[in-house]
Amino acid sequence: MLNVLVIEDEKKVARFIQRGLQAEGMHTEIAEDGDEGLRLALERNYDVITVDVMMPGIDGISLIDKLQEKKDRPAVLILSARDKLQDKLSGFAAGADDYLIKPFAFEELVARINALARRTNATIERTTKLEYDELRMDLVAKSVMRNDRQIELTSKEYKLLEYFLRNPERIISRAKIAEAVWSEQFDRDTNVVDVFIMYLRKKIDTGFSYPLLHTVRGMGYVLRSRETLTDE
Repeated sequence: MLNVLVIEDEKKVARFIQRGLQAEGMHTEIAEDGDEGLRLALERNYDVITVDVMMPGIDGISLIDKLQEKKDRPAVLILSARDKLQDKLSGFAAGADDYLIKPFAFEELVARINALARRTNATIERTTKLEYDELRMDLVAKSVMRNDRQIELTSKEYKLLEYFLRNPERIISRAKIAEAVWSEQFDRDTNVVDVFIMYLRKKIDTGFSYPLLHTVRGMGYVLRSRETLTDE
């Protein structure tokens, strides 16, 4: 599953892109201004980032320039209505990997993102293997190990664990989990998130010397190792 960050201040455009990319099987997060986008891009690992040029907060070109400092920098695709050659050259000079002019065909956006994700071996490696503490997930083999023990998961449990592995040590609310794992089909009046957390916790924590999946009362859940545990 590709991990994509969409930095876009037009909410309708951002939601349209998010829904479409999630339908293509890509985990997609949104930042609605440049400052939030830069923070997320520096704190988390993404395979591809799409960014507009003119936004509240830091502008897209400055954001891309600051991303050059990040180790294993993700591929960056500019989505902009600016269609002049000089605009494109400025984007590429800042470090963008591709430039797509608005309005665009959604199929082309998907093709560009997939092409960028395949472009470097580092990106491919990051999207096929996830590790945290004793947990290892192979996204190609669809396998999960803790230490030397194979863990069998259902498809939904697997997707849930993948989301936690992409966001370790981050407290994630039930609403965020529901949006990422169940998308728009999720009924927020049910306790399905809590039920599946219970299922997953039994499989990845039971029988091991310490738990990795924790409840943070009133806030959500977090994947956290024993080294980072604090009293709750």
